[in-house]
Amino acid sequence: MIKRRKTKELSIGNIKIGGDAPISVQSMCNTDTRDVNSTLNQIKSLADAGCEIIRLAVLNSEAADAVKSIVLKSPIPVVADIHFDYRLAIQCINNGVSALRLNPGNIGKRENVEKVVRLAKEQNIPIRIGINAGSLEKSLQSENIPLSEKLVKSAEGHIKILEDLNFDKIKVSLKSSDVLTTIEAYKLFSEKYDYPLHLGVTESGTLKGGLVKSSVGIGSLLSQGIGDTIRVSLTEDPIEEVHAGYAILKSLDLRKKGVNFVSCPTCGRTQIDLIGLAKSVEERFKNLDKSITIATMGCPVNGPGEAKHADFGIAGAIGEGYIFHKGEIIARVPEAELLDKLEEIINNYLEQ
Repeated sequence: MIKRRKTKELSIGNIKIGGDAPISVQSMCNTDTRDVNSTLNQIKSLADAGCEIIRLAVLNSEAADAVKSIVLKSPIPVVADIHFDYRLAIQCINNGVSALRLNPGNIGKRENVEKVVRLAKEQNIPIRIGINAGSLEKSLQSENIPLSEKLVKSAEGHIKILEDLNFDKIKVSLKSSDVLTTIEAYKLFSEKYDYPLHLGVTESGTLKGGLVKSSVGIGSLLSQGIGDTIRVSLTEDPIEEVHAGYAILKSLDLRKKGVNFVSCPTCGRTQIDLIGLAKSVEERFKNLDKSITIATMGCPVNGPGEAKHADFGIAGAIGEGYIFHKGEIIARVPEAELLDKLEEIINNYLEQ
């Protein structure tokens, strides 16, 4: 069992972060925030997929205005992502966001920072300091120290600004597109501070490559007990980020939400379209919010035995398949009827 690092607890809307709270899964809309209907539709789809916190880019005053209508109808807490303009932060707090992603050192005069922090205190709004390797301060870029240390120093500078104003509802991220730099930065930071950490590998890439980088980076940190909330950043439909986030957490036994899918690699014994079948099984049950394991195995020789830990599974044969429960075969079904029969059996089981 992984022993998680103890961090300060804070709340983003109705979602607790840090402390003993479960590690939460986040994503970010790729819609134009000014388009309220499109943004809400995407938020609802993401929430259905299990997303627990959503972030919106707020580029201008029109987007900050739209946030008010979005927050009112969003089923999950909304975080406003703001760069440089303190007025947008104030506008978004007044329009009901649950948190800000804002680096206080980037919004100019101290008096402007004080305005934001004063309002955040009044409204109980946490601030995420989001450090990115691609946008470090010029003074740090020239320092002859490892990039991971530069990320931590940057975070410390922003934290000091908030702490000097007696503000501690802080969450931190330290992201790089380089996996090892990301891991090292989070480790260094976690040795010095107990602020909750938002994990992610930035600019990780498209679905295949991005999943590998994110799984290695996020998974490595989580396995060491580091991390309180995650986003798997992918150049892909944000729903894939949510599915990937839960897959990482479930692989480390850190969350139970949703189905755990397992399947065997293909081999010469396989007499069924195993790749297509495994994908179809995942698609059919991807939104089933039950903590069960479903296996898709290539043959009845080893399949049921190798996947006897699974609650349910399919073992392929020639033109048909065997449906099994905890390693015991309970039905023999033509290939074309496998998915429907498996769904029927699982539904009957869940209704008992």
